[in-house]
Amino acid sequence: MSIFGSMKTAVSGMNAQANRLSTVSDNIANANTVGYKSLSTSFSSLVLPSSSGNYNSGGVQTSVRQAISQQGDISYTTSAYDLAISGDGFFIVESPDGTPVLTRSGDFSVDSSGNLVNSAGFTLMGYSYDSGAPAVVVNGFDGLVPVNVSQSGLSAIASTSASFSGNLNSAAEVVSDTTTLPSANSASVTDDTKKMSLVAYDSLGATVQYDYYFTKTGVTTDANGAVTGSTWEVAVYRNGDAATGSTTSFPYSSDAVSTATLSFDADGKLTSATDTDIVDPTTGKTITMDYSGFTQLSSDFSATGSADGQAASAVSSVSISTAGVVSVSYANGTSKALYQIPLATVASPDNLTLLSGNVYSANGMSGVTVTGFPQSNGLGSIQSGALESSNVDLAGELTEMIEAQRSYTANSKVFQTGSDIMDVLVNLKR
Repeated sequence: MSIFGSMKTAVSGMNAQANRLSTVSDNIANANTVGYKSLSTSFSSLVLPSSSGNYNSGGVQTSVRQAISQQGDISYTTSAYDLAISGDGFFIVESPDGTPVLTRSGDFSVDSSGNLVNSAGFTLMGYSYDSGAPAVVVNGFDGLVPVNVSQSGLSAIASTSASFSGNLNSAAEVVSDTTTLPSANSASVTDDTKKMSLVAYDSLGATVQYDYYFTKTGVTTDANGAVTGSTWEVAVYRNGDAATGSTTSFPYSSDAVSTATLSFDADGKLTSATDTDIVDPTTGKTITMDYSGFTQLSSDFSATGSADGQAASAVSSVSISTAGVVSVSYANGTSKALYQIPLATVASPDNLTLLSGNVYSANGMSGVTVTGFPQSNGLGSIQSGALESSNVDLAGELTEMIEAQRSYTANSKVFQTGSDIMDVLVNLKR
């Protein structure tokens, strides 16, 4: 047995316990760090070749393990921008130098540019609704933009689509004189014409009221005189162009902005609708109309309608759903989706590379990053107004610290004993 070998073994033991103390100190220091995942030290032996009469002491080596996949406790806060992940997945954030990384730290707040940034300075990334409902890029970070919740001032959205549904009375009389059709814009309109109005919005958020006139224009029959179908005219005018000081809105000061034809079969089901779009020369906007909800049955006239768009209104609040959809609510009661926050995962989260700021990057051991929306493909949900605490067990860490201290002391005693034996050997010469 080599005395120097036993001393080297003791040194490796002290180094191993020092590494253990390092992970313990990191864990204790970050016990209150949002989303922090604890570290632990694993030991493995180093064995040197020995003969039957001689034993060569080896040593010990350490490796650091991460408990990234272990969920921390969730605590609730008063900020809607605090986000916690319940289940698997990581937020995709961008470092100040533009590098996308992963994190569980969801303590976000609004910076001077309106972006959501966590306490370590990383910007939350998401998909924008500017081009409609977003689609996730499963194998990369393309298409992600900073989530910006700055909505100062007023916001207005022009109407681009509207719908009407209801019933047209099959017993209504067919108009025989086309000069009394609403589309003729004359002073006299048949009593069987039914009117309803709908409000839409222009690009400035101003309301534009449209008057809709429904008139039966024809009936088709077979050789036996049985009704096989009928047609209705829908004429649409700008209410602002209606005649004033009269008992009727006709004649309007401008032509109809839409004149559509609705065709029904013998069962009162809508079979076709032509030229339904509203083309408004005053606002310069086109509104796509949907009349597919209409029937023609033997019942009184009834209709309901709605249009998209939004009047000029200020933002009253911002909310984030469990699916990661960031929406703004306006003072007039309407809302609009701005972004959807994705989550990312890897095959082996515990093997991710830990970087400063409590963020991670993928590597060959962890596997490639896969992106998806919350609550899909095994990913967890996002809790707004909540934070994930660290998964550090302080009692366990203090126990680890005491064990490391005792083991370090014991290894130092081995080294000291070896040193004493060396002194004995040196003194033999004296």
